[in-house]
Amino acid sequence: MVGVTTPNEAAAPDPAVPDPAPMTPQQYGVGARFTLSVYDSDYVAIILGALAAADPSGLTLETNDISTFVAGAEQRVVAYVLDVVAGAARSGAHLSASILLSRGCPGELQCALPPGTAALAADPVSLEATGVRARAHWSLYPLLDAAASPDSAPADHMAPIYAAIERAKAEGVYSGSDHYATRLDGDLAAVLQTAANAWIGVGRRVQHVVTHLTVSVNSPSPIRD
Repeated sequence: MVGVTTPNEAAAPDPAVPDPAPMTPQQYGVGARFTLSVYDSDYVAIILGALAAADPSGLTLETNDISTFVAGAEQRVVAYVLDVVAGAARSGAHLSASILLSRGCPGELQCALPPGTAALAADPVSLEATGVRARAHWSLYPLLDAAASPDSAPADHMAPIYAAIERAKAEGVYSGSDHYATRLDGDLAAVLQTAANAWIGVGRRVQHVVTHLTVSVNSPSPIRD
């Protein structure tokens, strides 16, 4: 008599085959690249001092003549960027920071995820207030427009962007819309937390997500309220 395997039996996992190890943030391509520009004659000491004072534990760091690369878990990456920018800002000098956060990149030095890789969820970040007021231009890029399957409609990449803007309003850091960017205003920690959590939230559904901020602190220009 020929045995018959039911669908449930066929789908049962083989207990002899271990589950694959969970993907690490570094393998998934979680990280940041930022450039700190300080408009002060003592800019070298301010930048290098802020980098040296920030806690690097649990992170991969590479600083060159253009920018600093940071890889690791989302909370640690964003906290490190916050520490560096806040540390430099406490000098009182006018500075700007160009910050790019990326996760799920399908092709880079440390990450070569194939198309269709499941999005990796992460917990929201939580940052302590710094007492440093920051203004920022913020953009969010869910890098998925293709249909999930041949029978489904193309993804609407604007829907999570609009949802992120509404959350920024609810969190009290939304300050208006400018060409190609949303303006954020508040404690530096609140600004970074809002942008990072939108990036993480979209990343639960979309593999490759990038967000970019241009942050200004201690600006001598008149503040628009």
